[in-house]
Amino acid sequence: MDEESRTVTERIRKESGGTPAFEQLATSHDRDELAAVLTAPQQPLWARELAAYRLGMAGDGRAFESLVLLLNHRDPQRCAAAAQALAALGDPRTARAAAALATNELRVAYALYPVRLLTQLRAPESAPALIATLRRRLVPHDPYRKVALACVEGLGSLADPRARDVLKEAATHQRLAMAAEAALARLPQG
Repeated sequence: MDEESRTVTERIRKESGGTPAFEQLATSHDRDELAAVLTAPQQPLWARELAAYRLGMAGDGRAFESLVLLLNHRDPQRCAAAAQALAALGDPRTARAAAALATNELRVAYALYPVRLLTQLRAPESAPALIATLRRRLVPHDPYRKVALACVEGLGSLADPRARDVLKEAATHQRLAMAAEAALARLPQG
């Protein structure tokens, strides 16, 4: 088990109180047992998260829907774990789902991890979603600076020339200027 997986498991162990049900899910090698937790009624959130995380890390597509829901959760630790598992899962629907979450203005407070996941995936949907999300963050007094900064950094990492205009605009915002200039420097000259 890698360090990130160990951290996720320990967090969920604390949340569950270290119950026998937790121990069973944490040690089970039966993917069908884990998948059953995702659809069984009255399962606690920690159990659904652990089952989805373990299935996602194992590349089992039955975790996809649960992980997408967790990617947009109000708890940043759940979002981070879901993003990690979605990246490991390799489902072709992931980029489209992350783009939908990142660009949903009603859920922008929870867009940080979808934005970071899009950067990591480097999918065709990545740059357009980051551009659209950043453009909306470039209004006066926008409270979602972390989302804007993640978009700027992601666009720099993607080095997509379509981002040039929005990054130039971001460079005029004091809190984003340094990151935007660095991102612009990574774009191909043209």
